[in-house]
Amino acid sequence: MTAGSKGDVWIEAGFAELARSGVDGVRVEVLAKNLGVTKGGFYRQFRDRAALLEAMLQSWATGRIAAIEAQTSLDNETARERLKALIRLYSERMNTEGMAVELAIRQWARADDAAAAAVASVDAARLKNVGQLYRATGLAAEDADAQAFLFYSFIFGQSLLFPERGPRKRAQLVAKSAEKLIDDGA
Repeated sequence: MTAGSKGDVWIEAGFAELARSGVDGVRVEVLAKNLGVTKGGFYRQFRDRAALLEAMLQSWATGRIAAIEAQTSLDNETARERLKALIRLYSERMNTEGMAVELAIRQWARADDAAAAAVASVDAARLKNVGQLYRATGLAAEDADAQAFLFYSFIFGQSLLFPERGPRKRAQLVAKSAEKLIDDGA
């Protein structure tokens, strides 16, 4: 399947349904109805539901890894500046659909080896690339890897927490935590 193919429409519809109702909700009939087309169009793109699910995992993993590599590229910035920019990227704007897909894929991975392998490859790329940024700040490899682990624990954890005192308090907590992740760790 090539980029921009008709199969991509089905994959995107699959992600939308995955975010709404989990992997069990990703059904050919449901997607066809959501797209306003017949099931026949699906079978011209995919041999079966399993092929769609496989394509979804491949698309997600490839897309996430490419984004991670682009987001961690220094592009004339210092490693500290890039780390700060990453924290801003993931904490200042809430990508609710992206997070819903991420959580749904992680739930799927609890019961499916292919989904678990996709998640593991994305997590490995995340930790590797952010670890390299921490190494570039002067941390030893083991410390950089631990800091990268904390970084992603923070990135995902902060998106799931809703402090009682509202958005301003949340922004203050994120900013203070970012200082700890950048200045104390690097």
